[in-house]
Amino acid sequence: MFRLSHYMQQLIKPTPPRQRKGPVRPVVIWNLTRRCNLKCRHCYAVAADHHFPGELTSSEAIGVLDDLAAYGIPALILSGGEPLYRVDTLDLAKRAKAHGLYTALSTNGTPIKGAVADQIASIGFDYVGISLDGIGKMNDWFRGQDGAYNEALEGVRECKRRGVKVGLRFTMTRDNCDQLPDLLDLARDEGVEKFYLSHLVYAGRGNKHRCDDTQWDVTRAALDLLIARALDAAESGEAFEIVTGNNDADAVYFLRWAEERFPAERVAHLRQHLEAWGGNSSGLGVANIDTQGIVHPDTYWSDYSLDSVRNRPFSTIWEDLSDPVLAGLRQRPRPLKGRCGACAYKAVCGGNTRIRALQLTGDPWEADPACYLSDSEIGLEAAEPSARATVTPFRGTRHDPAHRFV
Repeated sequence: MFRLSHYMQQLIKPTPPRQRKGPVRPVVIWNLTRRCNLKCRHCYAVAADHHFPGELTSSEAIGVLDDLAAYGIPALILSGGEPLYRVDTLDLAKRAKAHGLYTALSTNGTPIKGAVADQIASIGFDYVGISLDGIGKMNDWFRGQDGAYNEALEGVRECKRRGVKVGLRFTMTRDNCDQLPDLLDLARDEGVEKFYLSHLVYAGRGNKHRCDDTQWDVTRAALDLLIARALDAAESGEAFEIVTGNNDADAVYFLRWAEERFPAERVAHLRQHLEAWGGNSSGLGVANIDTQGIVHPDTYWSDYSLDSVRNRPFSTIWEDLSDPVLAGLRQRPRPLKGRCGACAYKAVCGGNTRIRALQLTGDPWEADPACYLSDSEIGLEAAEPSARATVTPFRGTRHDPAHRFV
């Protein structure tokens, strides 16, 4: 996850780069169930509205949770499917909070109403991320259910009424990319504290629909818009956070944007921060446990298994580097090939999203096909001059429908 607003602040109000102390523990994204009331086109879990056999029992889940807490993970994200369709999800969340864990909920938002919203507030979730993939009918088409937009938006409002920190999450494809400006306006109008743009990952249904990934000039225009909004918020002191995920080339694009606008010492300071972050963190700072208890390098690696928590505790599995892919993901720099191997910004983006390379080539160390930067922009020798995006960036207002994003 690239914390755009955080790094924008480093240009406006610099602070010292963080120093890692002690071993890195991963943020764990735990898919508690595959059951879900929606049928999203990009769902990496291939969820559906029926029971899936073999999911961890409540007692097994409690054992996993206690191991995660003892291991010292920094954060736990409860996900699905739709996690609120599992009967003990909120009980597990309450136990996680009792352990002192930062606990977040990743939901489609439609079940959050009434008593469920009350429970979410009383448990004290640190963050609730609600997915919207467009306005109105676009979201409903994308998520496979009429009325999903209104129900999800009401879930946002139910959280806000109860003082729960909530964010909007948006997966961008060529079908819904023109919705981005309106979704940013919606987040601001609803008092949402955080906006997360996810690039499409070729996993689950996202792999089936990978032809829907955005063209590179559209991706660049989206980043231009997000950067402009993040800059406005930073300069005005607005508490609105923008982050992106699943394309760590965003950090390089932002660094190059800064090079054109800020003094060299500020840019050097920004690069220090970005290299301290290190880009893609699959297998190091991020881990996944699926509904069956199988551990993966992150949520999109569902076809690559490290072991099951039914065989060994998560803490033991994660410390075992006999797996060559996990060991390679931990390396800095990683054993990258092609454009990614030759890139001058490996220390910034970490080689981007390895699962896309694996899906398209069968080799997790080949170049990420979704890197939208030109050869010259990533410092390759004998590169042609940089090919800048030709798309006109969004310049209109939400009240001016004639001016669209693309």
